[in-house]
Amino acid sequence: MPTPKEKLKTTYSRYWLFGGAVALLVGGFLLGTQATVIEATISPLLGYKRSTSTIDLSSVERTYKYLVANFDGKLDTQKLIDGANHGLVAAAGDKHTVYLTSEEAKQFSDDLTGNVGAGIGAIIEERDGQITLGRILPDNPAASAGLKMGDIVQTINGQSTLGWTSDKAVAAIKGEKGTSVQLGIKRGDQTQTYTLTRAIINNPSVLSSEEDGIGILTISRFDDQTGALAKKAALNFKRDGMKGVIIDLRSDGGGYVDAAVDVAGIWLKNKTVVTQRENGKVTDTRKTGNDATLEGVKTVVLINGGSASASEILSSSLRDNKAASLVGEQSYGKGSVQQVLELGGGAQLKVTVAKWFTPNGINIDGTGLKPDVIVKLTQADVDAGRDPQLTTAKKLLGDG
Repeated sequence: MPTPKEKLKTTYSRYWLFGGAVALLVGGFLLGTQATVIEATISPLLGYKRSTSTIDLSSVERTYKYLVANFDGKLDTQKLIDGANHGLVAAAGDKHTVYLTSEEAKQFSDDLTGNVGAGIGAIIEERDGQITLGRILPDNPAASAGLKMGDIVQTINGQSTLGWTSDKAVAAIKGEKGTSVQLGIKRGDQTQTYTLTRAIINNPSVLSSEEDGIGILTISRFDDQTGALAKKAALNFKRDGMKGVIIDLRSDGGGYVDAAVDVAGIWLKNKTVVTQRENGKVTDTRKTGNDATLEGVKTVVLINGGSASASEILSSSLRDNKAASLVGEQSYGKGSVQQVLELGGGAQLKVTVAKWFTPNGINIDGTGLKPDVIVKLTQADVDAGRDPQLTTAKKLLGDG
């Protein structure tokens, strides 16, 4: 989905600044200073930024007045406000900088915290301008209906998905448990309509298995639970004497940076995972701790065009620190960092605040990560139940 689905978790502990901030507010009030100037002054002390700049919105107000006076129909004021905010933010020209309504903000939060809710059990991606199914989760409606990775979702409930974002598609597919959603699917040259009943999705962010002395760690997103779940699986791999590990990040659109750092720490001891730069200057460096459970264990990471953001952070950190090789297809290429700001009424602004760089100092925005071993996964492979990428990873570990 690549991916409007990343949030940089930040904790501010500058409570000592509170007294000074209050004093500034009071002083500003007594001097008649405008509220925007006051907030712009104190906001950096409290962990966010606010500009004193203003914009002339008189033309928008004029458009609104003409619309209300002449429109033959009923207008929803909140939808008009949301639409104006959407348009304003979209005009910045950065697809990762978006305005979120209260409903969209809740969806975004649910995705990051693993509160998946009722849906069909498939990862939704944008590939070449089309809404496409990524990983199909086992024992969920999509799998039961026979949907497959690579299926193109042309319509949702009769509406064309042309030009849709993955977030919009996810919002349309999710709903109340027991209700139905209709998908128009294109597979190869064939098209078919599927009606699926939404269910509560069984989808932990980490799944693990062991095959022929190889541990397989499948991560579908980086949420609040990912680090703990991955560490538990790693301890099992070590206990069972796995000779190698495969980390499957295919179609993982990202999530919390902190979670990616936690997972990297399973292999890396006191190593740099990612650096953050604003206007070319390093503003943050994320490093692992000293408890690397699988340090030195031969590892292969699987990636594809749906692997983005936190997935790319983990992949690049392991490769740059010579802890793993990459197999599969070019990753998505999301090398920017977003911060979420509350706008009131439940609405949020997700805004790009910085670029992130790999331990070797590379920013992959727009280019992605090139695998060490390129292996394509075709629709014919999927239809035949073959997985040449996984097979190649196993062979590389077996040869070791």
